Amino acid sequence: MSNRETKTDVILIGAGIMSATLGTLLKELVPDWVITVFEKLENAGEESSNEWNNAGTGHAALCELNYTVEKPDGSIDISKAININEQFQLSMQFWSYLVNSNLIRNPQDFIMPLPHMSMVQGEQNVTFLKKRYEAMSNNSLFQGMEFSDDPVKLMEWIPLIIQDRPSNEPIAATKIDSGTDVNFGALTRILFDHLKSNNVDIKYKHSVDNIKRTSDGSWELKVRNDRGNIEHHTAKFVFIGGGGGSLHLLQKSGIPEGKHFGGFPVSGIFMVCNNPDVVAQHHAKVYGKAKVGAPPMSVPHLDTRFIDNKKSLLFGPFAGFSPKFLKTGSMFDLVTSVKSDNIVTMLSAGAKNMSLTKYLIEQVMLSKEKRMEELREFIPTAKSDDWDLVVAGQRVQVIKDTEAGGKGTLQFGTEVISAADGSIAALLGASPGASTAVHVMLEIINKCFPQHMIDWEPKIKEMIPSYGVPLMENPELLHEIHTSTAETLGLSKKELVYS
Repeated sequence: MSNRETKTDVILIGAGIMSATLGTLLKELVPDWVITVFEKLENAGEESSNEWNNAGTGHAALCELNYTVEKPDGSIDISKAININEQFQLSMQFWSYLVNSNLIRNPQDFIMPLPHMSMVQGEQNVTFLKKRYEAMSNNSLFQGMEFSDDPVKLMEWIPLIIQDRPSNEPIAATKIDSGTDVNFGALTRILFDHLKSNNVDIKYKHSVDNIKRTSDGSWELKVRNDRGNIEHHTAKFVFIGGGGGSLHLLQKSGIPEGKHFGGFPVSGIFMVCNNPDVVAQHHAKVYGKAKVGAPPMSVPHLDTRFIDNKKSLLFGPFAGFSPKFLKTGSMFDLVTSVKSDNIVTMLSAGAKNMSLTKYLIEQVMLSKEKRMEELREFIPTAKSDDWDLVVAGQRVQVIKDTEAGGKGTLQFGTEVISAADGSIAALLGASPGASTAVHVMLEIINKCFPQHMIDWEPKIKEMIPSYGVPLMENPELLHEIHTSTAETLGLSKKELVYS
Protein backbone atom coordinates (compact mmCIF):
# COMPACT_ATOMS: atom_id res chain seq x y z
CA MET A 1 0.00 0.00 0.00
CA SER A 2 1.62 3.22 -1.16
CA ASN A 3 0.69 6.68 0.01
CA ARG A 4 3.08 8.69 -2.10
CA GLU A 5 1.95 12.14 -3.19
CA THR A 6 2.61 13.62 -6.62
CA LYS A 7 2.09 17.25 -7.63
CA THR A 8 1.11 18.22 -11.16
CA ASP A 9 -0.32 21.22 -13.01
CA VAL A 10 -3.31 19.54 -14.66
CA ILE A 11 -5.11 16.26 -14.01
CA LEU A 12 -7.48 14.80 -16.59
CA ILE A 13 -9.84 12.06 -15.39
CA GLY A 14 -10.92 9.65 -18.12
CA ALA A 15 -9.06 8.83 -21.35
CA GLY A 16 -11.87 9.62 -23.79
CA ILE A 17 -12.19 12.14 -26.62
CA MET A 18 -12.86 15.04 -24.20
CA SER A 19 -9.67 14.62 -22.14
CA ALA A 20 -7.72 13.85 -25.34
CA THR A 21 -8.93 17.14 -26.87
CA LEU A 22 -8.35 19.27 -23.76
CA GLY A 23 -4.92 17.73 -23.18
CA THR A 24 -3.89 18.35 -26.80
CA LEU A 25 -5.13 21.96 -26.74
CA LEU A 26 -3.29 22.69 -23.46
CA LYS A 27 -0.07 21.06 -24.71
CA GLU A 28 -0.15 23.37 -27.75
CA LEU A 29 -0.88 26.43 -25.58
CA VAL A 30 1.53 25.73 -22.70
CA PRO A 31 3.94 22.92 -23.63
CA ASP A 32 5.76 23.03 -20.28
CA TRP A 33 2.73 22.32 -18.09
CA VAL A 34 2.81 18.92 -16.38
CA ILE A 35 -0.30 16.89 -17.25
CA THR A 36 -1.39 13.55 -15.75
CA VAL A 37 -4.27 11.40 -17.00
CA PHE A 38 -6.09 8.70 -15.01
CA GLU A 39 -8.12 6.02 -16.80
CA LYS A 40 -9.65 3.05 -15.02
CA LEU A 41 -9.62 0.82 -18.13
CA GLU A 42 -6.61 -0.65 -19.96
CA ASN A 43 -6.69 1.65 -23.00
CA ALA A 44 -7.85 5.04 -24.22
CA GLY A 45 -11.26 5.53 -25.83
CA GLU A 46 -12.87 2.36 -24.51
CA GLU A 47 -16.17 3.76 -23.21
CA SER A 48 -18.42 6.38 -24.90
CA SER A 49 -15.71 7.44 -27.37
CA ASN A 50 -15.21 3.92 -28.71
CA GLU A 51 -16.21 3.42 -32.34
CA TRP A 52 -18.63 0.61 -31.45
CA ASN A 53 -20.19 2.70 -28.65
CA ASN A 54 -20.55 5.93 -30.64
CA ALA A 55 -22.57 6.63 -33.79
CA GLY A 56 -19.59 8.48 -35.34
CA THR A 57 -21.91 10.76 -37.26
CA GLY A 58 -19.69 13.80 -37.08
CA HIS A 59 -22.75 15.68 -35.83
CA ALA A 60 -22.96 18.78 -37.99
CA ALA A 61 -26.80 18.92 -37.83
CA LEU A 62 -27.00 18.02 -41.52
CA CYS A 63 -29.38 15.10 -41.05
CA GLU A 64 -30.66 15.01 -37.45
CA LEU A 65 -34.32 16.05 -37.59
CA ASN A 66 -34.54 16.62 -33.81
CA TYR A 67 -32.24 19.67 -34.19
CA THR A 68 -34.84 21.44 -36.37
CA VAL A 69 -38.21 22.08 -34.77
CA GLU A 70 -41.50 23.03 -36.41
CA LYS A 71 -42.91 26.08 -34.62
CA PRO A 72 -46.66 26.55 -33.99
CA ASP A 73 -46.90 28.87 -37.02
CA GLY A 74 -45.53 26.09 -39.27
CA SER A 75 -42.10 27.66 -39.81
CA ILE A 76 -38.94 25.69 -39.06
CA ASP A 77 -36.54 26.83 -36.34
CA ILE A 78 -33.01 25.90 -37.46
CA SER A 79 -31.14 27.86 -34.76
CA LYS A 80 -30.01 24.70 -32.89
CA ALA A 81 -28.78 23.16 -36.17
CA ILE A 82 -26.79 26.34 -36.92
CA ASN A 83 -25.27 26.27 -33.43
CA ILE A 84 -24.20 22.61 -33.66
CA ASN A 85 -22.86 23.01 -37.20
CA GLU A 86 -20.72 25.99 -36.13
CA GLN A 87 -19.38 23.92 -33.22
CA PHE A 88 -18.49 21.02 -35.51
CA GLN A 89 -16.59 23.43 -37.80
CA LEU A 90 -14.28 24.19 -34.84
CA SER A 91 -13.47 20.47 -34.51
CA MET A 92 -12.74 20.23 -38.25
CA GLN A 93 -10.36 23.20 -38.07
CA PHE A 94 -8.51 21.83 -35.04
CA TRP A 95 -8.13 18.39 -36.63
CA SER A 96 -6.81 20.09 -39.79
CA TYR A 97 -4.26 22.01 -37.70
CA LEU A 98 -3.11 18.70 -36.17
CA VAL A 99 -2.71 17.17 -39.65
CA ASN A 100 -0.83 20.23 -40.97
CA SER A 101 1.44 20.13 -37.89
CA ASN A 102 2.15 16.42 -38.52
CA LEU A 103 0.63 15.52 -35.16
CA ILE A 104 -1.84 13.36 -37.10
CA ARG A 105 -0.27 11.54 -40.03
CA ASN A 106 -3.23 10.07 -41.90
CA PRO A 107 -6.65 11.69 -41.40
CA GLN A 108 -8.34 8.71 -43.10
CA ASP A 109 -7.47 6.74 -39.96
CA PHE A 110 -10.34 8.56 -38.23
CA ILE A 111 -12.47 10.57 -40.71
CA MET A 112 -14.12 9.69 -44.03
CA PRO A 113 -16.41 11.66 -46.36
CA LEU A 114 -19.95 10.33 -46.33
CA PRO A 115 -23.31 11.81 -47.45
CA HIS A 116 -25.67 12.70 -44.61
CA MET A 117 -29.36 12.17 -45.36
CA SER A 118 -32.73 12.64 -43.69
CA MET A 119 -35.56 10.37 -44.80
CA VAL A 120 -39.26 10.57 -43.92
CA GLN A 121 -42.46 8.77 -44.86
CA GLY A 122 -46.06 10.03 -44.96
CA GLU A 123 -47.51 13.19 -46.39
CA GLN A 124 -47.21 15.31 -43.24
CA ASN A 125 -43.56 14.37 -42.71
CA VAL A 126 -42.71 15.00 -46.39
CA THR A 127 -44.19 18.51 -46.05
CA PHE A 128 -42.10 19.08 -42.91
CA LEU A 129 -38.90 17.86 -44.62
CA LYS A 130 -39.45 20.12 -47.62
CA LYS A 131 -39.93 23.16 -45.36
CA ARG A 132 -36.82 22.17 -43.40
CA TYR A 133 -34.85 21.85 -46.64
CA GLU A 134 -36.00 25.31 -47.78
CA ALA A 135 -35.00 26.87 -44.45
CA MET A 136 -31.59 25.17 -44.36
CA SER A 137 -30.51 25.31 -48.01
CA ASN A 138 -30.82 29.12 -47.89
CA ASN A 139 -28.19 29.16 -45.17
CA SER A 140 -24.51 29.21 -46.16
CA LEU A 141 -23.67 26.53 -43.54
CA PHE A 142 -25.85 23.99 -45.32
CA GLN A 143 -24.97 24.77 -48.93
CA GLY A 144 -25.23 21.83 -51.29
CA MET A 145 -28.23 20.20 -49.60
CA GLU A 146 -30.60 18.50 -52.07
CA PHE A 147 -34.24 17.45 -51.63
CA SER A 148 -36.13 14.80 -53.55
CA ASP A 149 -39.45 12.98 -53.36
CA ASP A 150 -38.88 11.39 -56.78
CA PRO A 151 -38.66 7.56 -56.47
CA VAL A 152 -36.16 7.40 -59.36
CA LYS A 153 -33.79 9.90 -57.69
CA LEU A 154 -34.23 8.21 -54.29
CA MET A 155 -33.42 4.84 -55.88
CA GLU A 156 -30.16 6.38 -57.08
CA TRP A 157 -29.37 7.79 -53.61
CA ILE A 158 -30.50 4.93 -51.35
CA PRO A 159 -31.16 1.77 -53.39
CA LEU A 160 -31.15 -0.54 -50.36
CA ILE A 161 -33.95 1.50 -48.73
CA ILE A 162 -36.06 2.07 -51.85
CA GLN A 163 -35.98 -1.27 -53.65
CA ASP A 164 -39.03 -3.51 -53.12
CA ARG A 165 -40.72 -0.79 -51.06
CA PRO A 166 -44.52 -0.52 -51.40
CA SER A 167 -45.11 2.61 -53.50
CA ASN A 168 -48.35 3.71 -51.87
CA GLU A 169 -46.78 5.96 -49.20
CA PRO A 170 -45.11 9.28 -49.98
CA ILE A 171 -41.39 9.25 -49.17
CA ALA A 172 -38.78 12.00 -49.36
CA ALA A 173 -35.15 12.60 -48.43
CA THR A 174 -32.54 15.33 -48.24
CA LYS A 175 -28.90 14.66 -49.04
CA ILE A 176 -25.75 16.65 -48.43
CA ASP A 177 -22.37 15.33 -49.57
CA SER A 178 -20.25 17.27 -47.07
CA GLY A 179 -21.11 14.88 -44.21
CA THR A 180 -18.54 12.66 -42.50
CA ASP A 181 -18.12 9.41 -40.62
CA VAL A 182 -15.78 9.93 -37.66
CA ASN A 183 -14.10 7.11 -35.77
CA PHE A 184 -13.81 8.84 -32.39
CA GLY A 185 -12.16 5.79 -30.83
CA ALA A 186 -9.32 5.92 -33.36
CA LEU A 187 -9.01 9.72 -32.99
CA THR A 188 -8.86 9.40 -29.18
CA ARG A 189 -6.08 6.80 -29.43
CA ILE A 190 -4.13 8.94 -31.95
CA LEU A 191 -4.32 11.99 -29.63
CA PHE A 192 -3.24 10.00 -26.57
CA ASP A 193 -0.28 8.53 -28.47
CA HIS A 194 0.70 12.12 -29.31
CA LEU A 195 0.27 13.24 -25.68
CA LYS A 196 2.32 10.30 -24.41
CA SER A 197 5.18 11.22 -26.77
CA ASN A 198 4.99 14.75 -25.30
CA ASN A 199 5.66 13.62 -21.72
CA VAL A 200 2.04 13.44 -20.58
CA ASP A 201 1.82 10.75 -17.89
CA ILE A 202 -1.12 8.49 -18.81
CA LYS A 203 -1.96 6.05 -16.05
CA TYR A 204 -4.23 3.24 -17.23
CA LYS A 205 -5.96 0.88 -14.79
CA HIS A 206 -6.08 3.72 -12.23
CA SER A 207 -9.42 4.62 -10.62
CA VAL A 208 -10.06 7.93 -8.89
CA ASP A 209 -11.74 7.05 -5.56
CA ASN A 210 -12.03 10.50 -4.06
CA ILE A 211 -11.38 14.15 -4.74
CA LYS A 212 -11.12 16.93 -2.18
CA ARG A 213 -9.98 20.50 -1.77
CA THR A 214 -6.69 21.23 0.00
CA SER A 215 -6.00 24.24 2.20
CA ASP A 216 -4.07 26.03 -0.59
CA GLY A 217 -6.98 25.68 -3.07
CA SER A 218 -5.49 22.78 -5.03
CA TRP A 219 -7.28 19.45 -5.49
CA GLU A 220 -6.12 16.19 -4.00
CA LEU A 221 -7.12 12.94 -5.68
CA LYS A 222 -7.09 9.56 -4.02
CA VAL A 223 -6.21 7.13 -6.80
CA ARG A 224 -6.21 3.32 -6.68
CA ASN A 225 -4.36 1.18 -9.20
CA ASP A 226 -5.39 -2.33 -10.32
CA ARG A 227 -3.19 -3.89 -7.61
CA GLY A 228 -5.07 -1.99 -4.90
CA ASN A 229 -2.25 0.44 -4.14
CA ILE A 230 -3.36 3.95 -3.15
CA GLU A 231 -1.63 7.09 -4.45
CA HIS A 232 -2.38 10.74 -3.75
CA HIS A 233 -2.05 13.29 -6.54
CA THR A 234 -2.59 17.04 -6.29
CA ALA A 235 -3.17 19.52 -9.09
CA LYS A 236 -4.07 23.18 -9.55
CA PHE A 237 -6.65 22.22 -12.21
CA VAL A 238 -8.74 19.06 -12.58
CA PHE A 239 -10.98 18.07 -15.50
CA ILE A 240 -13.52 15.32 -14.87
CA GLY A 241 -14.13 13.79 -18.28
CA GLY A 242 -15.15 10.30 -17.27
CA GLY A 243 -18.37 10.05 -19.31
CA GLY A 244 -21.15 8.63 -17.15
CA GLY A 245 -18.65 8.31 -14.29
CA SER A 246 -18.25 12.10 -14.07
CA LEU A 247 -21.36 12.72 -11.93
CA HIS A 248 -20.12 10.71 -8.92
CA LEU A 249 -16.74 12.48 -8.98
CA LEU A 250 -18.38 15.89 -9.35
CA GLN A 251 -20.48 15.09 -6.26
CA LYS A 252 -17.36 14.02 -4.33
CA SER A 253 -15.68 17.37 -5.14
CA GLY A 254 -18.38 19.09 -3.08
CA ILE A 255 -18.43 22.24 -5.23
CA PRO A 256 -21.77 24.09 -4.86
CA GLU A 257 -22.11 24.34 -8.67
CA GLY A 258 -22.36 20.52 -8.81
CA LYS A 259 -25.36 20.27 -6.50
CA HIS A 260 -28.93 19.50 -7.69
CA PHE A 261 -27.67 17.57 -10.71
CA GLY A 262 -28.75 14.02 -11.41
CA GLY A 263 -28.20 11.50 -14.18
CA PHE A 264 -30.50 9.19 -16.10
CA PRO A 265 -28.72 6.26 -17.79
CA VAL A 266 -29.82 5.04 -21.22
CA SER A 267 -28.19 2.09 -22.92
CA GLY A 268 -28.18 1.44 -26.64
CA ILE A 269 -28.19 -1.55 -28.97
CA PHE A 270 -27.26 -1.44 -32.66
CA MET A 271 -27.78 -4.05 -35.33
CA VAL A 272 -24.73 -4.64 -37.51
CA CYS A 273 -24.87 -6.18 -40.97
CA ASN A 274 -22.55 -9.13 -41.50
CA ASN A 275 -23.32 -9.63 -45.22
CA PRO A 276 -20.79 -7.72 -47.41
CA ASP A 277 -23.17 -7.80 -50.41
CA VAL A 278 -25.77 -5.83 -48.40
CA VAL A 279 -23.14 -3.44 -46.96
CA ALA A 280 -21.96 -2.63 -50.51
CA GLN A 281 -25.45 -1.40 -51.49
CA HIS A 282 -25.56 1.51 -49.03
CA HIS A 283 -23.27 4.54 -48.79
CA ALA A 284 -24.68 7.22 -46.46
CA LYS A 285 -25.89 8.00 -42.98
CA VAL A 286 -29.69 8.12 -43.20
CA TYR A 287 -31.58 9.55 -40.21
CA GLY A 288 -35.32 9.11 -39.78
CA LYS A 289 -37.82 10.57 -37.33
CA ALA A 290 -38.15 9.33 -33.75
CA LYS A 291 -41.38 7.49 -33.02
CA VAL A 292 -43.99 9.40 -31.00
CA GLY A 293 -43.04 9.11 -27.31
CA ALA A 294 -39.47 8.06 -28.07
CA PRO A 295 -36.58 10.18 -26.70
CA PRO A 296 -34.35 12.14 -29.12
CA MET A 297 -31.45 9.73 -28.59
CA SER A 298 -33.59 6.98 -30.15
CA VAL A 299 -33.82 8.52 -33.62
CA PRO A 300 -33.48 5.54 -36.00
CA HIS A 301 -30.61 5.72 -38.48
CA LEU A 302 -28.97 3.43 -41.03
CA ASP A 303 -25.27 4.22 -41.13
CA THR A 304 -22.34 3.33 -43.29
CA ARG A 305 -19.36 3.14 -40.93
CA PHE A 306 -15.62 2.77 -41.51
CA ILE A 307 -14.21 0.68 -38.66
CA ASP A 308 -10.90 -1.25 -38.65
CA ASN A 309 -10.30 -0.41 -42.34
CA LYS A 310 -13.59 -2.03 -43.24
CA LYS A 311 -16.93 -0.69 -44.41
CA SER A 312 -19.74 -1.69 -42.04
CA LEU A 313 -23.49 -1.05 -41.87
CA LEU A 314 -25.23 -0.29 -38.58
CA PHE A 315 -28.88 0.30 -37.74
CA GLY A 316 -30.31 1.63 -34.50
CA PRO A 317 -30.15 2.63 -31.83
CA PHE A 318 -32.62 0.60 -29.84
CA ALA A 319 -32.76 2.20 -26.43
CA GLY A 320 -32.52 0.20 -23.25
CA PHE A 321 -32.27 0.72 -19.54
CA SER A 322 -29.48 -0.29 -17.19
CA PRO A 323 -28.74 1.40 -13.85
CA LYS A 324 -25.02 1.47 -14.81
CA PHE A 325 -23.52 4.87 -15.67
CA LEU A 326 -20.73 3.27 -17.73
CA LYS A 327 -20.69 0.12 -19.82
CA THR A 328 -18.09 -1.18 -17.36
CA GLY A 329 -19.87 0.48 -14.41
CA SER A 330 -21.73 -0.84 -11.36
CA MET A 331 -25.40 -1.85 -11.05
CA PHE A 332 -25.49 0.56 -8.07
CA ASP A 333 -24.42 3.66 -10.06
CA LEU A 334 -27.92 5.15 -10.31
CA VAL A 335 -28.84 4.49 -6.67
CA THR A 336 -25.56 5.86 -5.29
CA SER A 337 -25.91 9.04 -7.39
CA VAL A 338 -28.99 10.05 -5.35
CA LYS A 339 -27.88 12.51 -2.65
CA SER A 340 -29.70 14.78 -0.21
CA ASP A 341 -29.23 17.79 -2.53
CA ASN A 342 -30.61 16.11 -5.69
CA ILE A 343 -33.24 13.70 -4.34
CA VAL A 344 -36.15 16.08 -5.07
CA THR A 345 -34.74 16.72 -8.56
CA MET A 346 -34.41 12.98 -9.20
CA LEU A 347 -37.89 12.11 -7.86
CA SER A 348 -39.43 14.92 -9.93
CA ALA A 349 -37.67 13.59 -13.03
CA GLY A 350 -38.93 10.08 -12.28
CA ALA A 351 -42.52 11.31 -11.97
CA LYS A 352 -42.26 13.36 -15.17
CA ASN A 353 -40.69 10.63 -17.24
CA MET A 354 -42.85 7.60 -16.48
CA SER A 355 -43.64 7.27 -20.19
CA LEU A 356 -39.91 7.33 -21.04
CA THR A 357 -39.18 4.66 -18.43
CA LYS A 358 -42.01 2.52 -19.84
CA TYR A 359 -40.64 3.05 -23.36
CA LEU A 360 -37.11 1.99 -22.30
CA ILE A 361 -38.37 -1.15 -20.55
CA GLU A 362 -40.39 -2.05 -23.66
CA GLN A 363 -37.26 -1.57 -25.77
CA VAL A 364 -35.26 -3.89 -23.48
CA MET A 365 -37.93 -6.59 -23.93
CA LEU A 366 -37.85 -6.48 -27.75
CA SER A 367 -37.05 -9.77 -29.44
CA LYS A 368 -34.63 -9.85 -32.38
CA GLU A 369 -37.58 -10.35 -34.73
CA LYS A 370 -39.32 -7.21 -33.36
CA ARG A 371 -36.09 -5.29 -33.97
CA MET A 372 -35.99 -6.70 -37.50
CA GLU A 373 -39.51 -5.34 -38.07
CA GLU A 374 -38.24 -1.83 -37.21
CA LEU A 375 -35.23 -2.33 -39.49
CA ARG A 376 -37.57 -3.35 -42.33
CA GLU A 377 -39.16 0.11 -42.15
CA PHE A 378 -35.75 1.21 -43.51
CA ILE A 379 -34.76 -1.89 -45.51
CA PRO A 380 -37.92 -3.75 -46.64
CA THR A 381 -35.86 -6.78 -47.79
CA ALA A 382 -33.75 -7.15 -44.59
CA LYS A 383 -33.09 -10.78 -43.58
CA SER A 384 -32.52 -11.77 -39.94
CA ASP A 385 -29.51 -13.93 -40.81
CA ASP A 386 -27.64 -10.89 -42.19
CA TRP A 387 -27.80 -8.90 -38.94
CA ASP A 388 -26.27 -9.29 -35.46
CA LEU A 389 -26.78 -7.27 -32.27
CA VAL A 390 -24.06 -5.03 -30.82
CA VAL A 391 -24.44 -3.45 -27.38
CA ALA A 392 -23.40 0.21 -27.62
CA GLY A 393 -22.20 2.54 -24.85
CA GLN A 394 -24.10 3.93 -21.88
CA ARG A 395 -25.26 7.53 -22.07
CA VAL A 396 -26.16 9.42 -18.91
CA GLN A 397 -28.60 12.22 -19.66
CA VAL A 398 -28.38 15.24 -17.34
CA ILE A 399 -31.25 15.89 -14.93
CA LYS A 400 -31.43 19.38 -13.44
CA ASP A 401 -33.88 22.04 -12.32
CA THR A 402 -34.57 24.61 -15.05
CA GLU A 403 -36.74 27.69 -15.31
CA ALA A 404 -38.47 26.40 -18.42
CA GLY A 405 -38.98 22.79 -17.33
CA GLY A 406 -39.10 23.16 -13.54
CA LYS A 407 -37.78 20.57 -11.08
CA GLY A 408 -36.12 17.45 -12.48
CA THR A 409 -35.92 18.34 -16.17
CA LEU A 410 -34.24 15.77 -18.41
CA GLN A 411 -31.66 17.47 -20.64
CA PHE A 412 -30.46 16.18 -24.01
CA GLY A 413 -26.98 17.43 -24.80
CA THR A 414 -23.76 18.20 -22.95
CA GLU A 415 -23.32 20.32 -19.84
CA VAL A 416 -20.12 21.90 -18.49
CA ILE A 417 -20.03 22.48 -14.74
CA SER A 418 -17.10 24.39 -13.27
CA ALA A 419 -16.17 25.85 -9.89
CA ALA A 420 -16.41 29.62 -9.51
CA ASP A 421 -12.61 29.89 -9.30
CA GLY A 422 -12.10 27.71 -12.41
CA SER A 423 -9.97 25.14 -10.56
CA ILE A 424 -12.17 22.16 -11.50
CA ALA A 425 -14.57 21.41 -14.35
CA ALA A 426 -16.73 18.42 -15.21
CA LEU A 427 -18.54 17.38 -18.36
CA LEU A 428 -21.91 15.67 -18.10
CA GLY A 429 -24.38 14.54 -20.75
CA ALA A 430 -24.34 12.93 -24.17
CA SER A 431 -24.91 13.65 -27.89
CA PRO A 432 -23.70 15.59 -29.84
CA GLY A 433 -20.80 15.27 -27.36
CA ALA A 434 -17.75 13.94 -29.21
CA SER A 435 -18.44 15.93 -32.39
CA THR A 436 -18.39 19.21 -30.48
CA ALA A 437 -15.45 18.29 -28.22
CA VAL A 438 -13.27 21.18 -29.42
CA HIS A 439 -16.02 23.76 -28.79
CA VAL A 440 -16.73 22.32 -25.32
CA MET A 441 -13.03 22.22 -24.35
CA LEU A 442 -12.52 25.82 -25.55
CA GLU A 443 -15.46 26.77 -23.33
CA ILE A 444 -13.68 25.11 -20.38
CA ILE A 445 -10.39 26.87 -21.21
CA ASN A 446 -12.25 30.21 -21.34
CA LYS A 447 -14.07 29.63 -18.06
CA CYS A 448 -11.19 28.11 -16.12
CA PHE A 449 -8.15 30.05 -17.38
CA PRO A 450 -9.44 33.62 -17.99
CA GLN A 451 -6.14 35.08 -16.76
CA HIS A 452 -4.26 33.40 -19.65
CA MET A 453 -6.69 34.14 -22.49
CA ILE A 454 -4.99 37.33 -23.75
CA ASP A 455 -1.71 35.42 -24.13
CA TRP A 456 -3.33 32.28 -25.53
CA GLU A 457 -5.72 33.81 -28.04
CA PRO A 458 -3.22 34.21 -30.95
CA LYS A 459 -2.29 30.51 -30.70
CA ILE A 460 -5.96 29.49 -30.47
CA LYS A 461 -6.66 31.49 -33.64
CA GLU A 462 -3.73 29.83 -35.36
CA MET A 463 -5.23 26.42 -34.54
CA ILE A 464 -8.86 27.45 -35.14
CA PRO A 465 -9.04 30.42 -37.56
CA SER A 466 -12.76 31.06 -36.99
CA TYR A 467 -12.40 31.18 -33.18
CA GLY A 468 -14.77 33.87 -31.85
CA VAL A 469 -16.25 34.56 -35.30
CA PRO A 470 -19.79 33.38 -36.26
CA LEU A 471 -19.20 31.63 -39.60
CA MET A 472 -22.79 32.12 -40.70
CA GLU A 473 -22.20 35.87 -40.78
CA ASN A 474 -18.89 35.49 -42.64
CA PRO A 475 -19.59 33.48 -45.82
CA GLU A 476 -16.13 34.16 -47.30
CA LEU A 477 -14.36 32.81 -44.22
CA LEU A 478 -16.79 29.88 -44.13
CA HIS A 479 -16.04 29.01 -47.77
CA GLU A 480 -12.29 29.28 -47.12
CA ILE A 481 -12.53 27.01 -44.06
CA HIS A 482 -14.79 24.47 -45.79
CA THR A 483 -12.35 24.25 -48.70
CA SER A 484 -9.16 24.04 -46.63
CA THR A 485 -10.46 21.55 -44.02
CA ALA A 486 -11.92 19.29 -46.74
CA GLU A 487 -8.58 19.27 -48.54
CA THR A 488 -6.44 18.75 -45.42
CA LEU A 489 -8.68 16.00 -44.03
CA GLY A 490 -8.96 14.23 -47.38
CA LEU A 491 -12.69 14.93 -47.71
CA SER A 492 -12.63 16.59 -51.11
CA LYS A 493 -14.83 14.98 -53.74
CA LYS A 494 -12.88 11.92 -54.74
CA GLU A 495 -13.67 8.26 -54.68
CA LEU A 496 -12.14 6.53 -51.67
CA VAL A 497 -12.12 2.78 -52.08
CA TYR A 498 -12.69 0.76 -48.91
CA SER A 499 -13.01 -2.99 -48.76
